[in-house]
Amino acid sequence: MIPMTDIIVKQMPAFKKTYKKLHTQAKAEVDEAIKAIIKDPKKGKEKKGDLAGVFVYKFTCNRQEFLLAYEWSPEERMLLALGVHENFYRDLKRN
Repeated sequence: MIPMTDIIVKQMPAFKKTYKKLHTQAKAEVDEAIKAIIKDPKKGKEKKGDLAGVFVYKFTCNRQEFLLAYEWSPEERMLLALGVHENFYRDLKRN
């Protein structure tokens, strides 16, 4: 758990695994995306169907579109997954 202001940020293993493999510059860009969803959790788009309640925020990292999946409540952000679009939703449904 990483407390930021009054918001608690938690990371699921799938997110941690991907984040750990990123280069320093990419980690900085992901950190900015995380700050954006902490500030405004509705910034991502809410999914429907099997993924109802999951939000996905899209951002550019190393000239490539990345997706950050998360769930939120007023006091907490749960980071679920991080990656490029290929197989992202399939893998997210497995977790």
